[in-house]
Amino acid sequence: MRTGLIVVVLLSAAVLAGCGTTTASRTASGAAAGAATGAAIGSTRADAGRGALIGGAVGALGGYAVDQHEKEKERQREREYQRTRTY
Repeated sequence: MRTGLIVVVLLSAAVLAGCGTTTASRTASGAAAGAATGAAIGSTRADAGRGALIGGAVGALGGYAVDQHEKEKERQREREYQRTRTY
């Protein structure tokens, strides 16, 4: 059950984290998605609060990881542009 929770929260965080443009907004949307998903899954075991806390933490980490990945892709595009630019 825990593995399923983690997978669902990470997928939710990854999907919603792409909605923001800053580290804070991507992390926050990941945390919100994780908390909602964790609460829903936790409520099936009569422990929605704990599920929300765990889901929020995992979602925030997922949102942050997605943000860092997006920033690295942007840096790579910038390096590629600089490399192919002619003067």
